[in-house]
Amino acid sequence: MSTEAKDQQHPLYNRDRPLVNNLMAQEATDYNLVELARLRIRYQGFPGARDIQKDLEQIMQQWGLSEAELFEKTRALHDAGGMYKSRAKREEQDWN
Repeated sequence: MSTEAKDQQHPLYNRDRPLVNNLMAQEATDYNLVELARLRIRYQGFPGARDIQKDLEQIMQQWGLSEAELFEKTRALHDAGGMYKSRAKREEQDWN
């Protein structure tokens, strides 16, 4: 029996993969920054979805950001509020 852990399939992979693809083709807008940070948090340390993790790292490099800079900028954006407004005009955040 192998002691190596097998990579897992993230339950939100199929929803997140197109988002990552879109981020790779776009500029670092406020909304894109918070989406990148949200996805970094979601996949950080996850035992699988290596392609998404690699692409998120590539996006940060493409936009010239370290993780600390990304989180600093997005904390300020969230503190200002309004990044995830729904039609019901209330904040909705998906951190799962």
